[in-house]
Amino acid sequence: MDDVGTTAVIRRFNRAYTQRIGALEESFLGVGLPLGTARLLFEIGAGPATTQALRGRLGLDSGYLSRLLRQLEDEGLVAITPDPADRRRRLVDVTPAGRRRWHELEERSEARARQLVAPLSARQRERLAVALTEADMLVRAATVTFEQVDPDAPVARDAVGRYFAEIGRRFGFDSAGEPERDAVDLRPPRGGFFVALSDDEPVACGGVRTLDDGVGEVKRMWVHDAWRGAGLGSRLLRQLEDAARQLGHRVARLDTNETLVEAIAMYDRAGYLRTARYNDNPFATHFFEKTLTAPV
Repeated sequence: MDDVGTTAVIRRFNRAYTQRIGALEESFLGVGLPLGTARLLFEIGAGPATTQALRGRLGLDSGYLSRLLRQLEDEGLVAITPDPADRRRRLVDVTPAGRRRWHELEERSEARARQLVAPLSARQRERLAVALTEADMLVRAATVTFEQVDPDAPVARDAVGRYFAEIGRRFGFDSAGEPERDAVDLRPPRGGFFVALSDDEPVACGGVRTLDDGVGEVKRMWVHDAWRGAGLGSRLLRQLEDAARQLGHRVARLDTNETLVEAIAMYDRAGYLRTARYNDNPFATHFFEKTLTAPV
């Protein structure tokens, strides 16, 4: 299916689904709130959050979020207070009335979902669940963004910690001191480090550093287990190649282990060629190099 056919399918699904779940109704699921406000209440009811976290999680601009919060606050459904951990931030939580409305929203959402699938056989329901699970992963993978962060930032340390935990499980690697050494090389002007977040959780990370004049190295590439197979690794690799070009690198190198067959296949597809060992990494068995073309 070409791009036009794919977008047509997505648009048709959006039109049909928004109608069938009640998104077009003035009162979403009859709870007295439009969809946007009800969605925000659901997010807050799942756990107190700062206004900054809500903006990032739901992709809302500050003005629109403020209007939605004001509506919920005026109806007595949420309370906004200074964050005890940092009084410059505002913390949003549901009130007792908001908790009751949240439970009502949950119950009606569950009932609507059951109503939607009721005509389907057990086999059809299973097919639908599998298809929607994959669609959800692919859409989320396509819409997450990579942000350049300082390698000493908490989110970077979280992501790198997950990376080292994984290679520790696989290869028995002792990572003591490694993140600190990386922090020097993976920040400008010698390098850069990138993290992708979904629901405030790191789902991918990677960095690039300067090895020599015009030569860079891709480092610490990691994708969350649950997100593998959605193309996030390929997007991350392209992001790191773009960063390498910005640093003036004409060649990108990387190493990996022979057991990581999916990663090796990805490097092959991306145009990396086998090269001689260029470092003393004892866990690396395969070494790659790619000539970077000028950015389009």
